[in-house]
Amino acid sequence: MGNIKRKVAKALIYVALGFGALCCLVPLYWMIRSSLMNTVEVFMMPPRWIPSKFMWQNYKEVFDTLPFTTYFKNSFIITGGCVLGTMLTSSICAYGLSRIKWRGRNIVFACIISSMMLPFAVTLIPTFLMWRSIGIMDSFIPLIAPAWFGGGAFYIFLLRQFYMGIPRDFDEAAFLDGANHIQIFFKIIMPITKPAMAVVGMFAFLNSWNDFLGPLVYLNSETKYTVALGLQLFTGSYRGEWNLMMAAACLVLIPVVVVFAFGQRYLIEGITMSGVKG
Repeated sequence: MGNIKRKVAKALIYVALGFGALCCLVPLYWMIRSSLMNTVEVFMMPPRWIPSKFMWQNYKEVFDTLPFTTYFKNSFIITGGCVLGTMLTSSICAYGLSRIKWRGRNIVFACIISSMMLPFAVTLIPTFLMWRSIGIMDSFIPLIAPAWFGGGAFYIFLLRQFYMGIPRDFDEAAFLDGANHIQIFFKIIMPITKPAMAVVGMFAFLNSWNDFLGPLVYLNSETKYTVALGLQLFTGSYRGEWNLMMAAACLVLIPVVVVFAFGQRYLIEGITMSGVKG
């Protein structure tokens, strides 16, 4: 009787997981199938799940209709700058908050964590006024520069938890050999924390690549648009060409899938180790 209950419970778990996976995959399939249809067939009722004719030329028309090559280049520049800045500065802040003892360290960390409760909309206007007063609007600087000043409270917290779990014997042994904090950070701590750094890099990439509000606020020239801004042009200036927008969305999704495919092992390992240590 007990074996039957366990098998039934296991079967129900698999059914629930399968249903959840289906709910996630159906929108993805709908996007791919719509990208291979014409505009009329996309909204046909009852809906067609398989295109009557696979229109691969939709992907070529994406680049013919809008300068998506430029949008991709701009997104890679912004995302690359944000990822590098976030990984470097957040790891330095986390090291100072976890491996160096100084007065007021816990108070500073509490202030950093409390900043996570502030929504982006609350700080949007003051930040916008600051960048406008400096005179560097319509540039990539307001989108990249914040990543080079700490990277973000969440990333600092994630790395700090990971660093707290590293034995201090490594630091003490390095100090005895004459090393300073900079050498310890780059030669000991950084190599050990590759999983956590990979998690931070992945999250920073996703947040920057998918960011819509930031570029919308700070970028005015269409030649500086990112892919997130480029997608909405298909439903505005170009008469709502949904099949082309779906094709563009598939292209925009490719870098995200590639990053996740290569980093999913580090994602699970880094989150698990950061959550149980410290």
